[in-house]
Amino acid sequence: MDVELHGLFEHNNSYDYEDYVYTVEDHHSRSCGFGEVFIPVLYSVALLLGLLGNGLLLVILWRKRRHLSVMDVFILHLGVVDVLLMLTLPFWAVDAVKGWIIGTGLCKLTGALFKINLHCGIFMLALISLETYLSIVRGIQMFSRKNPTVIHLSCLIIWIISLLLSTPDWMYLKAIVDPANPHQNLCDHVYPSNDFRVAIRLLLIVVGIILPALVLLFCCSCILLYMCNTSRGPQKKNYRRTRVFAMMVLAFLISWTPYNISFVIDTVAVTASKWCDGKLWTASGATGVVGLLHSVIKPVIYFGLSKEFRHRAVTMVKFRHCETDSSNFSLWDCGEVVGSVQQEEQSSLRRMSNDIKQTSKIQDENI
Repeated sequence: MDVELHGLFEHNNSYDYEDYVYTVEDHHSRSCGFGEVFIPVLYSVALLLGLLGNGLLLVILWRKRRHLSVMDVFILHLGVVDVLLMLTLPFWAVDAVKGWIIGTGLCKLTGALFKINLHCGIFMLALISLETYLSIVRGIQMFSRKNPTVIHLSCLIIWIISLLLSTPDWMYLKAIVDPANPHQNLCDHVYPSNDFRVAIRLLLIVVGIILPALVLLFCCSCILLYMCNTSRGPQKKNYRRTRVFAMMVLAFLISWTPYNISFVIDTVAVTASKWCDGKLWTASGATGVVGLLHSVIKPVIYFGLSKEFRHRAVTMVKFRHCETDSSNFSLWDCGEVVGSVQQEEQSSLRRMSNDIKQTSKIQDENI
């Protein structure tokens, strides 16, 4: 998949620059005062919020690394890939104002990290949905918190797949002279031919978007039907477990679906007219920004849905010590765990009370 790196507002078709004939109508000038101010400000705010939210998440999970649950491990890897994407925002902000002045190496890196974030997100959600489906609907434990190595290896496989899917970015992204403005550079894909570009894009769409999306759709549908056909009381544990996952899926779909749709349309519309080409250019840039903000939204979801994560985050911001740093529980099932802890404490108090009463009774009989 090609990524638009002019602040995500550059036309994303690949050109044969040797045979390219430029006309004024072919190019959408980016010398827009509003865009040159708004885009850097947007990226700066996203950088601060994204690093703060995901940084707190990673620190909290690292402090309880010996007692990570299955969901904890998945969210840990998602947090890492989001932080890597956040670190590329300054390059995009500079590019939106002055063009791509930082060379081909960083051009390849920023484009590849954009795609790795996209593919890691959808593959990780597909794996979480499969694990949740097998656990809730089929009663099969795919992963166990007692063996986190298996979970980490599964996430490592997803990292490798995402890295392989970003190969076109490593190979064909280059810093080249902007055909519309010889005084500026841009970061764009330069494929050997247009047919090769379409073939690569179609392959990545099928493997990197359609297949994991089908797994996600199937598993989520089965989980939803199962939860609807089962009474709420016995499924209270499963409800608490799946609500964070459901919000993660919803946020991902809202953020990335428009970008993926515009990308697919741009891929198949090879022979589109110049007017349609301009519309695709605008849609691809706008939806790319929405997808980028997904990395900022996820910590907000965790903060809103998990009482324990919210407590730990506030405690860290206030530089206080959290008494439950080494306790064996999941951040996302805190309601269930707290309830079970209270039940254990109450049962132990009852046993102590009964023992005291029995001891007192025996002493009275002896007297």
